[in-house]
Amino acid sequence: MSQSALLLDEQPLMSARQATHLYGVNKGCQEINLNLYPGEVLGIVGESGSGKSTLLRCLAGLETMDSGSVIYQSPAGEVQLHECCEAERRRLMRYDWGIIHQNPRDGLHLDISAGANIGERLMAQGHRNYGSIREQAMQWMQRVELDQQRIDDKPRTFSGGMQQRLQIARNLVTHPRLLFMDEPTGGLDVSVQARVLDLVRNLVHELGVAVILVTHDMGVARLLADRLIVMRHSRIVESGLTDQILEDPQQPYTQLLVSSILQV
Repeated sequence: MSQSALLLDEQPLMSARQATHLYGVNKGCQEINLNLYPGEVLGIVGESGSGKSTLLRCLAGLETMDSGSVIYQSPAGEVQLHECCEAERRRLMRYDWGIIHQNPRDGLHLDISAGANIGERLMAQGHRNYGSIREQAMQWMQRVELDQQRIDDKPRTFSGGMQQRLQIARNLVTHPRLLFMDEPTGGLDVSVQARVLDLVRNLVHELGVAVILVTHDMGVARLLADRLIVMRHSRIVESGLTDQILEDPQQPYTQLLVSSILQV
């Protein structure tokens, strides 16, 4: 359990206040209030269509909110995402944040090498020494259990699980402060899922990166998240520490979600 999940008097790394983005009746997210603390993993769970992915996109500045606010505490000071321009959001994605997509092909350049995919993030931050960039790319391929000899191979020649591990390396090579993860193992076989989840859990804790994790799978949430937010029909219906939610869910909808992992 991340200690920061228990230190609720600590300044949040990110906060949402009455955040709302709707595209239909109860479609999207509305009146969302949440805090994310440094170094913790916050899971957002719910069935398909509950609004969790829309909420993640609002928190990452990929959707314009109808109302409310999202505030990020950058090293340089407070950033109000609902007011910042596209250039500022891109700067945050380059320096402070990373995003891991459900489909790794959405987060990789398929026509450049695996090493170049990792090195591109370093170059975006000003690294120019080719030898150093290549060395770091090889080190990260090893950390995510990819064959270093495939550093010059293109991602399109990799399996889905290998592509997801490459996407993880691409995002973590620059040691971001905040990582957005949208169903990171949703398209993988069960055996591959377990390895990828174990890899993510170890790297996130090792680097101390904060994570906002969206998943419909309570088993994934149980393994990775320190705290949970449960969404239904675009709203938060329950929230709390992961162990608390799983052991004593209060809402009937949460009880139904929790029951889905009791047989596992």
